[in-house]
Amino acid sequence: MLDMKIRDSSSQNLLETMVVANESPVGRVAINIPPELEANEPPEARGLERDQVRLMVSHYLSDGIQHAAFRDFPEFLKAGDVLVINTSGTMNAAVNARRVDGTELEVHFSTHLPDDVWTVELRSHDNNETRPFFDAVPGEILQLPGRASLSIISPYLEISPSRLWFARFQAELPIGKYLEVNGFPIRYNYVRQAWPGEYYQTVYATEKRSAEMPSAGRGFTPEIITRLVAKGVQVVTLILHTGVSSHESHEPPYEEYYRVPEMTAKIVNSARSIGNRVVAVGTTSIRALETVTDASGVTHAGEGWTDLVISANDQIRSVNCLLTGMHEPEASHLDMLEALAGRRHINMSYREALQSGLLWHEFGDLHLLMP
Repeated sequence: MLDMKIRDSSSQNLLETMVVANESPVGRVAINIPPELEANEPPEARGLERDQVRLMVSHYLSDGIQHAAFRDFPEFLKAGDVLVINTSGTMNAAVNARRVDGTELEVHFSTHLPDDVWTVELRSHDNNETRPFFDAVPGEILQLPGRASLSIISPYLEISPSRLWFARFQAELPIGKYLEVNGFPIRYNYVRQAWPGEYYQTVYATEKRSAEMPSAGRGFTPEIITRLVAKGVQVVTLILHTGVSSHESHEPPYEEYYRVPEMTAKIVNSARSIGNRVVAVGTTSIRALETVTDASGVTHAGEGWTDLVISANDQIRSVNCLLTGMHEPEASHLDMLEALAGRRHINMSYREALQSGLLWHEFGDLHLLMP
């Protein structure tokens, strides 16, 4: 039974402590996220099932907004729609480390590159929080638990200071098994305590190679997927292994591995050709699809590494719907949302999200953008 509220799009009165709005028609709303809207623990710790997070549905052609629980998600789709999910699973990508001088660090394994090289982020501990550590030295060796080590090769970018580094991992165990035994999920400062790895997995994950959870899909349960399939929604898969997300403002995006199967491309093209909706679950799914979609709008199968950046002025050709979380104001993901739905609609919907008390971050609530 849907319990939805349709809010007039003109209702945009907000407390000044929540939003500082740029009144220019082309400006982006500047968002100040109140601490109480930061999801600092999984919904299960708040007494909810994973599909009981809130769902805001915004229609970017009409500016209509509906509110529901995520378990009502199948009610918004219809037979013939296509749902594209990223089945990359989340590694225990964080590992404790020690420098030769005894300094304790935390290593975040980001992306596994060819030649067995990794991009890693180094973080130091400061009053129960971690912060980027910039003082690594090329050639130094960090000691890791489990008789392993990490050799720092060079900065990821020739800039100073550098947050990311190229490094080579050495251990008796393969990296996947090693991280299962010795690692733990990456946790940022808004998450106040550690949670087991299963809280960072989607129910449909198949390959644990993402540094961070493709969190737009966290609310799905086997029951929801069964309801979608029974309704005639086609569920197709792809892979994009995500790296660490805490980019610095001066950093270009780094390459991430993707794989779009032939069947996924075929079904996406077929749906678009007859006017059915294509719903991407997460910005990672859009990034993979847009990498293999040509200027005429045809999506192809493909596999490789993508550094695609989708700006607010780009045209998204592969999908017309997106299920996503709530993104911080500085996040590049907002550019992608604006490319799909337009800045005015994103400004309006984010005002509504704040006024309605939706929760941010990977354990937070979800936003479905539809025509």
